[in-house]
Parts: sequence; C-alpha cells; structure tokens
Amino acid sequence: MGTRDGGLYFSDIRNNGGKTFRMEPGGKISLFREPTGGMNGMALRKDGTLLGAEGEGKRICKVAGGMATPLTQGSASQTLRAPNDLIVGPKGGIYFTDPGPRPLVAGRIAFVYYLPANSKELRVVDASIVRPNGITLTNNGKILIVDDTVGETIFAFDVQADGSIRNKRPFAKLHDVEPGKESGADGLALDAKDRIFVTSSSGVQVFDRKGQYLGTIRVPRQPANVAFAGPEKKTLYITAREGLYRVSTLTAGPKRLGK
Repeated sequence: MGTRDGGLYFSDIRNNGGKTFRMEPGGKISLFREPTGGMNGMALRKDGTLLGAEGEGKRICKVAGGMATPLTQGSASQTLRAPNDLIVGPKGGIYFTDPGPRPLVAGRIAFVYYLPANSKELRVVDASIVRPNGITLTNNGKILIVDDTVGETIFAFDVQADGSIRNKRPFAKLHDVEPGKESGADGLALDAKDRIFVTSSSGVQVFDRKGQYLGTIRVPRQPANVAFAGPEKKTLYITAREGLYRVSTLTAGPKRLGK
C-alpha cells in the first residue's frame, strides 16, 4: 500500500503470525508490526489511518502505533472466515473480499462485503464470485473492480449512493491461464488513468480503463500484490513469493479515495 509521502506498507503473511513492513520514501525498510493476524491487504484513509484485512484474525481492523483495533469481525449469524483485500470508498466505507481459507471447498460461497463509515452494519454486496480476491475502485469511485483467483474473468460493478453495488459484468479477461489451472489473480492496483494492474500466475497483467489487455510485466516469482509508491507515485512495487520488486513507470498512481 503506497503512502502519501511516497512510502510503502507491505505484508508477509506466512512468517510467525504475519509481519507488516514499512518502506520509507528513501528506501529504508523497517518492521512496522508483528504478529499481525495474517494481515494481507491494506488501505489508507485520507487522514493516513491504515486499515488491514486479517486472514488469520478473521477481522478488518485499523492500525495505529503498532496496535490494531477491530472494525468488524462479521456478525453472530455470519462471521468472517479469511478476509483478504480491501479498498476505501469515496464516502469512507470499506469494501473487502472474504474468499475463505484454503483449500477451496466445492460449493462454498465466498463474499464481497461493504462496511459503511462509522457503522458496524456489515453488508454482503456480492456472493457470486468463486474466490474473490483483489479489489479496487476507479478514480471517481463509481466502479468497483474485483478479480477471481480461480477464474480468468475480472468483474466490474456499479457503485450506488448507499454503497451497494449493481450491474455485475465482465470487465476484462486474464491472459495466459493454463487449461485446468487457476488464474492466480490476486492483488489489484490502478493508475491515475484507471489502467488496471493485476497480479496473476503469469505476471502482472495490465488493462486499460475499458478492459483491453495491454501486456504483462514478467516477474521472477509469482506476484501476489501491487502498489504505486515512490516519488510522484511513479514506481510500481510488486510483492511476490519471497521477494519485493519495483518497476519504474511513465504513469503515476491514483489519488486517494476514502475519507
């Protein structure tokens, strides 16, 4: 997750309960928090508050001073199973995916949720994607983008005034998916012109704002997540299996969305 000053937060979910690291704008990396409850996806509110999806902790939380405060753990009738990624909407609400733990169980329903700002009223906004994972919003906050780790389709939804989503439709189709294997679609990032960068089993795939495929950034290890950071947000950082990579870009990352 890129920060306003050009820094970066990134996670290691497999190491002793999880670790979160902070990279300063100058490149120095330090441990920010451990253990993290397997905190995976992260997002920032406009005031700099760091939010995280804890897969092992089964909650969405905010982090300050190295301490996490839960924002939601679901409800008595529907607890969270393994929240994965999240994004803050233009009204401060949080959209997040909960694909559930591995291994994938046939017939198990996975969810996309919305948590309105200053509310504990968690809402299911979609339950039709096999394994929803990466999630983001276009720069104007009007379209929600969600990928599917299992399938090759990236989906788009229209965001409504109350935070609900409608008009589910294919946004883009991932390339180079081997027959009979998962796409590996994971983290999502977008630039200032709504181009979408999607990590997959073949690399970081790039699509324009209309969903047209532009190419793939090859990575030595399978990538897991992406974020723009650095000076003017013109560096794309890629987390992968046991690696952190960076690519200088001509494009810049987006403006912050949430309140």
